[in-house]
Amino acid sequence: MSLGFRLAYLAGRKPWDSGIPPAELVAYVEGPAALEPAWALDLGCGTGTNVVYLARHGWRTTGVDFVGRAIAEARRKAEAAGVSARLIVGDVTRLGRLGVTEPHRLLLDLGCLHTIPGDRRDAYVDSVTGAAEPGAVFLLFGFAPGARRGRRLRPRPEGVSEAELRRRFRKGWVLEDATRGTDPYESWWYRLRRKERL
Repeated sequence: MSLGFRLAYLAGRKPWDSGIPPAELVAYVEGPAALEPAWALDLGCGTGTNVVYLARHGWRTTGVDFVGRAIAEARRKAEAAGVSARLIVGDVTRLGRLGVTEPHRLLLDLGCLHTIPGDRRDAYVDSVTGAAEPGAVFLLFGFAPGARRGRRLRPRPEGVSEAELRRRFRKGWVLEDATRGTDPYESWWYRLRRKERL
């Protein structure tokens, strides 16, 4: 899967990168449910659209992606926007090793977990849990396993389900919401909250 993403960036094909922050994120930054700005973490941040958006709204932002070309573009976006952001090339299943140790209040995964192989997903959960402050909000977008996604979406993600999230995040997290996306494919938005106490 990692080679597929690297090739997609090389070819300039990024159908997942709309350049617009999703409404689900905007609600927690500008809407009635807005959180007080603190540390925010974008897992699989790509070219930094959401990292820059968060930084513009007073958040101290961390973006992690394993594709160096994407992070280089994210750095250019942040510089052009005049915002400061920490952007790291690395593996989201090893945040602690990357020095991502701050307690983040808002976490975003806009299509990262659903691409991670099943045998590495528990490491992802441990990594994310270690980077979240008590009460943190975690917004996660993913396609359902086996969902029809059309020919244009390459590489094809493995998918993620509500049942899997409930199982993998059962310690330390509560799955508060699962909402079907508005696209013609089977995509889902999930909202999890870090428990105040383990």
